Amino acid sequence: MKRQISFFTIIILIIIIWGCVQKPSINNTPKPSSDQELARQTLYQFFDHLHDGKYQEAVLIYGGEYETIIAQNPDLDPTDHPALFRNACTLNGLRCLKVKTASLEKQISPTDFRFLVEFQNEDGSLFVLGPCCGANATDMPPQSLFLYTVMKDAQGNFLLQDLPVYVP
Repeated sequence: MKRQISFFTIIILIIIIWGCVQKPSINNTPKPSSDQELARQTLYQFFDHLHDGKYQEAVLIYGGEYETIIAQNPDLDPTDHPALFRNACTLNGLRCLKVKTASLEKQISPTDFRFLVEFQNEDGSLFVLGPCCGANATDMPPQSLFLYTVMKDAQGNFLLQDLPVYVP
């Protein structure tokens, strides 16, 4: 009888131990986003930062040229990029609006993404750039889609390459 108890005890212990053995975990870590999606997120973040007055944050994800906004702000230090963006958005006619939609127009290279972007006015309506400077809608049709490029640099950072829409 002692052997039977020991045998059953061993079987029960084996079952308990087997149930407690660490099973391989299933990796629930979210899959990293594609470069295309990271580029799109960068585009949204850049314009959100500008719209919200977070110019330093916008500078960190901007990789384009500053010459135009430097020329428009001769009294500012040309290396003070946050101040240049502040003036560009508040004084110089750049429209620092939130993105309404951004769709990939073309992947130019493995690291360059070109998006067709629509912006929204403060009331949520679609921003449309109308005719300018004496032109009519026939000469200068209204525009609501704008091209923007986001590039991935050698360190893996995504950087917007283009300034916001200019409205004279």
